[in-house]
Amino acid sequence: MNQQALSSFIWSVADLLRGDYKQADYGKVILPFTVLRRLDCVLEPTKEAVLAEHAAKVAQGMNPEPFVLRKAGQTFYNTSKLDMRKLMGDQDNIAQNLFAYIQAFSPDVRDVFERFEFAVQVERLAKAGLLYQVTEKFTRIDLHPGKVDNHQMGLIFEELIRKFSELSNETAGEHFTPREVIRLMVNLLFVEDDAILSKPGVVRTIYDPTAGTGGMLSVAGEHLVEHNDKASLVMYGQELNPESYAICKADMLIKGQDVANIIFGNTLSDDGHPHEKFDYMLSNPPFGVEWKKVEKAVRTEHESQGFNGRFGPGLPRVSDGSLLFLMHLLSKMRPAVDGGSRFGIVLNGSPLFTGGAGSGESEIRRYVC
Repeated sequence: MNQQALSSFIWSVADLLRGDYKQADYGKVILPFTVLRRLDCVLEPTKEAVLAEHAAKVAQGMNPEPFVLRKAGQTFYNTSKLDMRKLMGDQDNIAQNLFAYIQAFSPDVRDVFERFEFAVQVERLAKAGLLYQVTEKFTRIDLHPGKVDNHQMGLIFEELIRKFSELSNETAGEHFTPREVIRLMVNLLFVEDDAILSKPGVVRTIYDPTAGTGGMLSVAGEHLVEHNDKASLVMYGQELNPESYAICKADMLIKGQDVANIIFGNTLSDDGHPHEKFDYMLSNPPFGVEWKKVEKAVRTEHESQGFNGRFGPGLPRVSDGSLLFLMHLLSKMRPAVDGGSRFGIVLNGSPLFTGGAGSGESEIRRYVC
């Protein structure tokens, strides 16, 4: 199946959920099951070798983790004898076995499913008598990277997120950034660095403070590999939405990135990378979303730290936090003597003209210019 057909097949699980779930909640089932099936397929070729290595090292009284990671050939592993296909062999104990399977993943993967609140959905599906049917439907698709590469998988996640966002009436820009927009931003970001990025073994950092499902980071990584497959792009991000964070973290795990660089939380009130500077940055902050929930923390930083903090130039009106993200990115730029930085941010027209002379918005624009 091509990417569009796979997306449609996966979303057809909604037909099973209809009546027991509200439309806006379909994604709470479909997204984590898609991630689970992807991880299940990625680990399938090394499953037996991992189990044998785990048993041998436990018998020797050794910590098995570094050894099973090597056998898995990934940055994650699963030590259960079960997989999604084997779950189908015991319909009466599907919930218990699924929980056991999830708990046998490495800690970073377990965190992904905790962010999804997957246990809640498993119990809900079991009570509705739907758990076996939903699991069986996902077992029918092959999401191994040999069949569906990371780029295609990203497009599938993007399509599912878009449908989920439409049903949930999410705020514009909160979840979904079209790929063509991201590609334009990435091209603009790298266009002047062709010579530097062509050098063998070059390493650069990229950061997205509103990472979402990791689409911007992934497209940037794909672009650099196409340009120079000997280059390395170390990815950093932060995301507030639990489902988006879970997908981003799972995607980074599969790509072999250090998932400790992907932080959960609110970038404005709790900067997850407070002392870092980056070579490149990308962001699509939500448009016209108020920052009242973090107002105390932001004002405290502005008043106590001034230009030593992130928000020295001023503060925009509480009804739109876009310019706060702009100032946050400015604070993450390397000094010119260290090579400088370049970033791209998606904003609507409002930050360009709201606020009269002397207002917070005006002072921020004056500082940027």
